[in-house]
Amino acid sequence: MTFFRSEEHLERWAQYDPKTEEGIIPIGDLAKLFSCNLFRRRMDKDYMSHFREYGPEFMDVLQKIGKTGPFWAIPRKKA
Repeated sequence: MTFFRSEEHLERWAQYDPKTEEGIIPIGDLAKLFSCNLFRRRMDKDYMSHFREYGPEFMDVLQKIGKTGPFWAIPRKKA
């Protein structure tokens, strides 16, 4: 994870790739994501037992912050 002070700073970065733009998240939105139970409950002894319960909250926050494109889609198993 690399932090930048502005979009202009990011775009001047030598390793910047416009194809990854969908994956760029402002720090405030990262705080929202990392506030989800998916992250907050990681040290709980029964975390894996509840893992599937945390996914919908995480996906809801992604939607609220506008991260709904293919970059953020969860790959589905082929039946």
